Amino acid sequence: MKTKQRRNNQEQKIADVIEETEFGTGDAGSSTTVPQQCSALRKNGYVVIKEHPCKIVEMCTSKTGKHGHAKVHMTGLDIFTQKKYDDICPSTHNMSVPIVIRLDLQVVDVSRDEDGYMSLMNDNGELAYVKSSQGGLGKEIRKRFENDENLSVTVIKAMGEEAVQSFKVISP
Repeated sequence: MKTKQRRNNQEQKIADVIEETEFGTGDAGSSTTVPQQCSALRKNGYVVIKEHPCKIVEMCTSKTGKHGHAKVHMTGLDIFTQKKYDDICPSTHNMSVPIVIRLDLQVVDVSRDEDGYMSLMNDNGELAYVKSSQGGLGKEIRKRFENDENLSVTVIKAMGEEAVQSFKVISP
């Protein structure tokens, strides 16, 4: 029970640090997405496809036909799972665009437990806790941290989810 409560507290702390590090805007009642006209979306931008925040990797527009509007076909990769999603939308309709926040945080500690939490510090010296990436990225971060390398990780947050996306070695 204490472990579950600790995880919830840690998850709340990273959410608080990320929110405080944002641009100083109030977020009372704010949404995790904003509407944008489909024709204004671009490759390498973000869009919500089937309830998943995705990075657009492919887009093509068909011409207006006898059945109405020009259509935009887009393919996106989920920014957290890298799973591929497709959608087709009339070019004049609005789609949801996720508000994506990227933060570079310094690694202070890496848990040796299976839960894989990392202690991270922002520029203000505040600590946050993020679950480490599963697979190769998480193992590489742990290995380099155990070899006493100074690391910085990029945490990405969108639609209530957050994950470590990459890391880099920083000079002491």
